[in-house]
Amino acid sequence: MCIGALHPQTARGQAKARVLVIGGGVGGATAAKYLALGSEALAVTLVEPKAQYTTCFFSNLYLAGLRSLESLTHGYETLEQRYGVKVVHDSVTAIDPEAKNVSLEGGAKLSYDRVVLAPGIGFKVGAIDGYDDAATQIMPHAWTAGPQTRILREQLESMEDGGVFVLVVPPDPFRCPPGPYERASLIAYYFKQYKPRAKILILDAKDSFFAQDVFEDGWNRHYPGMIEWLPGQFTGGIKAVDVKGRLVKTAGDTFKADVANVIPAQEAGRLAQQAHLVDQSGWCPIDPMTFESKLQPGIHVIGDAAKAGNMAKSAFASNSQAKVCAFAILAALTGSERFAPHLFNTCFTVLASDDAVTSAISYSADPETIKVNDFFLSKVGDNAWIRREAVHQADGWYAAFTHDIFG
Repeated sequence: MCIGALHPQTARGQAKARVLVIGGGVGGATAAKYLALGSEALAVTLVEPKAQYTTCFFSNLYLAGLRSLESLTHGYETLEQRYGVKVVHDSVTAIDPEAKNVSLEGGAKLSYDRVVLAPGIGFKVGAIDGYDDAATQIMPHAWTAGPQTRILREQLESMEDGGVFVLVVPPDPFRCPPGPYERASLIAYYFKQYKPRAKILILDAKDSFFAQDVFEDGWNRHYPGMIEWLPGQFTGGIKAVDVKGRLVKTAGDTFKADVANVIPAQEAGRLAQQAHLVDQSGWCPIDPMTFESKLQPGIHVIGDAAKAGNMAKSAFASNSQAKVCAFAILAALTGSERFAPHLFNTCFTVLASDDAVTSAISYSADPETIKVNDFFLSKVGDNAWIRREAVHQADGWYAAFTHDIFG
């Protein structure tokens, strides 16, 4: 595609079409960049409360001591300086689709012609009895990276050798399906070096999980006897926590943790709920060809909050959706060429410092849904050299991918 073809000159005195992008994570930052890159006829504003973004992807490497948190943290300066995106560090409190404006916590209002909303995930209130905002400071979820990740790392460092780390895994759908099991792998990597008598207990809401055979093979090879996985059919599901006692209660038992990482059930982020963009599933139904909301015209929803057919909720999927959405908005507002959606997901999952697995999925979109078109996943028995090379490739992928997002 020739980007230059998407640069019609704005006539003298002609007002630019205004596109607001709300949320500066992977999806939002990508959408803002490609909208601004696509046409000088758009005025693109990105609204994000934080000055920097810490990636959830690769944050498990920080827990293992293989990455610094600083190496996972990115700013918005290049989006402003190189691509001309106006970045407003504030929080959106309301979207008014009739007046076509948004209200900011600081008191200002911003008008728009189109909105791209990338609100991420929210946690279902009351999904686990006793697990509230205060509880996250003692039993962190660390499913949004930054302070929560740091809390969990500090707890792991302080845990006595021989202690028990309990990891609570939510029901589908949730952000990054391989993520909890990669986390168990990399915390086991850390324990193997510094707390070899420690144990990891995974309490899962599900009876199976993505690439289960690959993970269990890795656990048996690298961490024999350290990781125990209990499915939902065995526990009856996670019902409650006792923060003071560091207890996790299932339908049939109570488990004592030295460190507990509780990842609750998820839904679309708070702003999507407030803007009436969700259906009974708790996620946002969208047009698969443009990612425009099926409930609120003129508002596009991308990333983890979107109800995007068979697409996983992942960073690469969010990036791919953002580009499709940006090109659809460019076509609608500037008359540029319309492109058929091309949607992909790629993931590197690290099992140990010398062992990573990969997955790559392409999707086809039609007006009804998004379906898997082609699929690749590393297999049990892969050559050790291939797995070692995947670790090196993952580092290069991270650098290239974050450059594509943040410039």
